[in-house]
Amino acid sequence: MSTMQPAESQLRSWRQALLRGVRMRCPACGRGSIYGRFLKVRNDCATCGLGLHNHRADDAPPYFTMLILGHILVPLVLILERAAMPPLWLHFSLWLPLTMMLTLILLPRIKGALIGFQWAHRMHGFGGEAV
Repeated sequence: MSTMQPAESQLRSWRQALLRGVRMRCPACGRGSIYGRFLKVRNDCATCGLGLHNHRADDAPPYFTMLILGHILVPLVLILERAAMPPLWLHFSLWLPLTMMLTLILLPRIKGALIGFQWAHRMHGFGGEAV
């Protein structure tokens, strides 16, 4: 029995794919954009032709975004409350815009990283098999 594996079955660099996804670039070539519009994934990479329509991000990007922002913002809110006890209007005027801004920044990057992860592990049709 041969221990050699075909080149197509070898693992792709998941670190590189994640970083390219965070930069919102194609996980295969790193040059083409994965989005046509905000959070709307292109069918194919304009640079290398990789089919991006196979991805299955579903609810994971919003979940990870909430998880990350919750771990960042909740301690900050509690620290401010304990230190200064500002009025409620100040909390709303500070934390709501910050939450919205960070969500809009993080969500496409997390979705891109998830698409890169799927490509690196040949999930959901990124391995060449029929979907």
